[in-house]
Amino acid sequence: MSSESTVTGVAGRYATALFELAEAQNALDAVAADLGSLQAALDASADLRLFVKSPLHAARDQARVIGAILEKIGVSTLVRNFVGVVVENRRLFVLPDMLRGYRQLLALKRGELTADVISAHVLSDAQIEDLKAALKDAVQLNVNINTSVDESLLGGLIVKVGSRMIDSSLRTKLNSLKNAMKEAG
Repeated sequence: MSSESTVTGVAGRYATALFELAEAQNALDAVAADLGSLQAALDASADLRLFVKSPLHAARDQARVIGAILEKIGVSTLVRNFVGVVVENRRLFVLPDMLRGYRQLLALKRGELTADVISAHVLSDAQIEDLKAALKDAVQLNVNINTSVDESLLGGLIVKVGSRMIDSSLRTKLNSLKNAMKEAG
């Protein structure tokens, strides 16, 4: 498997190392579940996201706080040790990218793609399933969808699959119209 083409940089190296360890221990899905719990904790707390991104905290403080969180959410020893190495090497600020990189590697192993979808409003489960089906028809692979909300889009979607991006947002359409009117005026 060529993981270098999927995830790169510091985050890619760490994600690849964790993936290879998990694969060697037949724990790919268990690690993915643990990382999902960690991602949920990050998503749920703006303070935690700021803490992770801030270089101002000493490594021992980061280790104490992150260790307590990992214990509370009940992650495996493998994930706890991995995050410990990340903290020790002062790379905690890259953790969200490492989590994303691991998900990309797992999806690649499973023959899946991940699409990032930005919408103006939260998508319903039915809308997500319809979008998955449409993307599967387009790319001929199973597609996992990461959703996020950007209310400034006003309406529509921005879909990123690999290096392709489809922007059908109302904001972009209005900006295009505005630019066309300037050129005509």
